[in-house]
Amino acid sequence: MTTTFHSRRGGRLLIVAAAVAAGAAIAVGGRAIAQQQDFEKVQMDVVQVRPNVYMIVGAGGNTTIQFGDEGVMVVDTQFPQVSAKLLAAIKSVTDAPIRYVVSTHVHGDHIGGNEAIAKAGRTRAGGNVVGDIGAAATATAGIIAHENVLKRLSMDPPAGQKPVPFGDFPTETFFGDKREFLFNGEAVQIIHEPDAHTDGDSLVFFRRSDVVATGDLFTTVMYPFIDTANGGTMNGYVKALNAILDITVASNVNEGGTMVVPGHGRLSDEQDVIEYRDMATIVRDRIREYVKRGMTLEQVKAKKPTLDFDPRYGSDTGFWTTSMFVETIYKEMVKENPPAPAKGNQRNRGTQSKGSGA
Repeated sequence: MTTTFHSRRGGRLLIVAAAVAAGAAIAVGGRAIAQQQDFEKVQMDVVQVRPNVYMIVGAGGNTTIQFGDEGVMVVDTQFPQVSAKLLAAIKSVTDAPIRYVVSTHVHGDHIGGNEAIAKAGRTRAGGNVVGDIGAAATATAGIIAHENVLKRLSMDPPAGQKPVPFGDFPTETFFGDKREFLFNGEAVQIIHEPDAHTDGDSLVFFRRSDVVATGDLFTTVMYPFIDTANGGTMNGYVKALNAILDITVASNVNEGGTMVVPGHGRLSDEQDVIEYRDMATIVRDRIREYVKRGMTLEQVKAKKPTLDFDPRYGSDTGFWTTSMFVETIYKEMVKENPPAPAKGNQRNRGTQSKGSGA
C-alpha cells in the first residue's frame, strides 16, 4: 500500500484547506460507517499547527497529535481502513511512542482506528507497576473518553448494524466535567460538553500550545449534526460553541491566536468559531420564534430559516441535510415551548373543576 503525504510546516496556517474526504461518513443510529469510499486513494494531509502539535486530515474526522519527550497523544483516529496510513503519517512527524488515544465522541469516523493506533503504542507505567499488573496490560496505549462514550458503545447496536469492535472501546473513562493532566510538560484538559453533538462529546485543550481540538462540536463544512439518538441537542451544541469561545483568544484583528482543529474541515481560529456560533444561534432562535407563533414544521420550512447560510453549510443530499437540521431543531423547540391548550378546553376544564368542588 502506497501512502502519500502532503506536509505543510510553517507559513500562514489559516489558508490551509483541509477538505473532508468525499462521502466521509453517514450516521445511522449513532454508528458511523464509510459510504462508498475508495480508501486506497486516501491521502493524508499533515499540517503543522504548533511546533509540537499537528493536524492530520484523511478519511473521517480530523486527527490531532501532540508529542514530546514522553510520547505522542492522538486525538481521534478516523476510519479503521486508513489506520496504516494514519500511523505512517504520525511517524513522518515523530518517532516518539504513542501513549494516549483520546476519543472526542462515539462516532466511528472518529474512533474506527482506535484499536490499531493503540496497539502501535504503549501505556506509560513504572517498573514496579509493570511487574504487578503484567506487561500485557501496558502493551497498548490507553484510550481515553468520557464515560458516556463507553456507555453508548456498550449498548446493543441498532438492528442490521454490527457492534463496534471491543478494541475500539475506551480503556480509561472520566466522570464529570473534565479530566486534566500534564503530558510532555504541557497541561492537557479534556473537557466534557454534555448533550451537544452527542451526550459524550469532549474537546481537548493543549494549554501551552494554545490549540483546541473540538471533535464534531465544531466543523467548517456543514450545519451542526445533532445526533438525538445519542443524546445530542441544539441548545447543548450552542453552549458547547460558547465554551470553545471561552477558551480561545484572538490575535491581531481577530485573526490567529488560539488555533482550533475542527472535527471536519480546515484549520480555524476564534473568528471562525464565532461565525459558526452566530449561525447556529440565529437559526435556532428563528425556529424557536416560529414555534412560539404556533407554526407547523411545514410552515417553518417554508420560511427558509437557514436561507442566508445555505450556500456555505447547506445540503440537499447525504446523511445530514438542511431539511433534517431544521426538523431536528423544530422538534426540540416544540418540547421547550409546548403549544398552549385550546381556549375551549381550558373553559371546559374550569367548569368541571368548579362543579366537582361544589
